Amino acid sequence: MSRTIKRGASPKRPAPRKRQPVQKQSMLDRLVTRLPVSEETLRRAVTWTITGVAAVGAIAAATWMGVPGMIGTAIADTAGQAGLRVREIEITGLKRMDRMTVYAVALDQQSRAMPLVDLEAVRQKLLRYGWIADAHVSRRLPDTLLIDIVERTPAAVWQDHGELTLIDANGVLLEPVRPEAVPDLPLVIGPGADRQEASYQALLAAAPALKPRIRAATWIGNRRWDLTFHSGEVLALPEEDAPRALVRFAELDGARPLLGRGWLRFDMRDPAKLVARKPGMNQNHALADPATIGPAGTPAGTDGPADGDGNAAAPTGVAGEG
Repeated sequence: MSRTIKRGASPKRPAPRKRQPVQKQSMLDRLVTRLPVSEETLRRAVTWTITGVAAVGAIAAATWMGVPGMIGTAIADTAGQAGLRVREIEITGLKRMDRMTVYAVALDQQSRAMPLVDLEAVRQKLLRYGWIADAHVSRRLPDTLLIDIVERTPAAVWQDHGELTLIDANGVLLEPVRPEAVPDLPLVIGPGADRQEASYQALLAAAPALKPRIRAATWIGNRRWDLTFHSGEVLALPEEDAPRALVRFAELDGARPLLGRGWLRFDMRDPAKLVARKPGMNQNHALADPATIGPAGTPAGTDGPADGDGNAAAPTGVAGEG
């Protein structure tokens, strides 16, 4: 079969394709294409990030307006109504302090709901009381508050302007003491004596043999001690190195008893001598050796010079004054 070609007609050529404009990729797009995740995954991550930031901002704004606090309080109150409420208080470690005081502090709450009990606030309130050296407060669900108390130990009774107060070894005031109920503890007297309790305990520790014989200690002029013995004598100690002076007095009393022999006052403010005074004597006597004091307290020896206070004095002995 033969084809007939018409003369004068040229064959149709295909129309040229239009050139598509080349899209340039930004640096960000090129970085995205190189990531080891799909574009869809990346899009989701960005969406969640934006949502999270918005949520954080909303929470911060709500916190500023107090919304979470109100929600938390409401939840805690609901928990209290459901049974998580303070119904019992267990106290341990309490020996001398009034138990009802601790109960009152523990129950002083705006809400009894267990989640709303401020444990640290309860502890700080308890530490305001002199008896309490430390306290630990905790919860035991569903309804018990646990309070463990560390009490201070009384060490002396402080007398100031006629008022008696129990104090510990550091001078912390514990509680008032009635005159008819004074405990068997050392008595420290005078303004500031409570703040000197630690030094007084060190003084007693230097001469333990004399400790049970001392009835009271008076803090004089905010600088030194006068000790009063159960037998009635008063011993004036120096400002400096009082423990050494007390040890020396204990040695002298051990060599030949001085206490309970009728003496009224001993003075060791001058470390070089011991001055003694006895009522009812008309002459001052200086003794070279305290062992020469008679059993009735009558000194033997020669007359000696008196010191500036009118008390007889001897370099190393005891002197008596009328």
